[in-house]
Amino acid sequence: MIREELLRILWEHADRSVSGAELARRLSVSRAAVWKAVEQLRAEGYLIESSTRVGYRLSSQSDVLSTEGVARHLRSKTLRTEVCASLPSTNTALKARAAEGAGEGLVLIAGRQTGGRGRMGRSFYSPPGTGLYLSVLLRPDLPAAEATALTACAAVAVAESIESLSGRPAQIKWVNDVLIDGKKVCGILTEASLDCESGTLSYAVVGIGVNALVPAGGFPEELSGVAGAVFDAPTLPELRCRLAAEILDRLMGHYAHLSDKSFFSAYKARSIVLGRGVDILSPGREPEAAEVLELGEDFSLLVRTEDGVLRRLNSGEVSIRPQI
Repeated sequence: MIREELLRILWEHADRSVSGAELARRLSVSRAAVWKAVEQLRAEGYLIESSTRVGYRLSSQSDVLSTEGVARHLRSKTLRTEVCASLPSTNTALKARAAEGAGEGLVLIAGRQTGGRGRMGRSFYSPPGTGLYLSVLLRPDLPAAEATALTACAAVAVAESIESLSGRPAQIKWVNDVLIDGKKVCGILTEASLDCESGTLSYAVVGIGVNALVPAGGFPEELSGVAGAVFDAPTLPELRCRLAAEILDRLMGHYAHLSDKSFFSAYKARSIVLGRGVDILSPGREPEAAEVLELGEDFSLLVRTEDGVLRRLNSGEVSIRPQI
């Protein structure tokens, strides 16, 4: 299609304008057809600058999230991506597809979630236009007790992707949050189905929600002190497509080493809880103060509570206590 080829050319030459005459020649169409295709892209949300006798240029502010945009940046050949403008929850939708027999490597991506979910039954704020919400279907040969490694694998992939594209250092709060400057920019929710006979996972859905940019009007008041964004403003065309592809490529790279957990050192190096005071959070119970002593190679935490008891946490959640 003219539209798709035009978009590819504009993306390849995002650093300069391309004249209407050059586009018409390369597409073997009239300049009127070029103009019509440009208007079609603009109607879809692409920001295309134009100037008489200069030509057309894809603006760095253009951040349409699309299946073709993600595919343009994705290196992995084992993934099948589907992008939707909005879903209630990418995890919920993908679990339904998994139950129907969908194969490993299916990825659902949404620009908005109307019912996004976090850990412990919390909602996950998922506004349109500035966030990236994706879920990946995996079918690992993995005991259920080791499922935490999937979340850790995803956290490393996200942190590395953020650092690669933004140049900002990222940290990981056990086990599923990625932070920049102490503020949460990503949450990860891994949900799985257990094969009761073998004790291994039938499938796992790894959900990743990233605040790529600050929402218009800022974060809600209850989140403004704890939530942050990866980028202050769009810096490249298709920023969220690039981020999605980078995360997916790095995730699958680390997933290939799930058995030897070669990503452990990268996770540990970014841990923000080691040596820190934390509160252990458990549903229906008061927070319990403790100090984090060690991160196990199974991604468990060794902590010492205020009464001196050593405990190993294999699941759950902690919050970091303010340093005095």
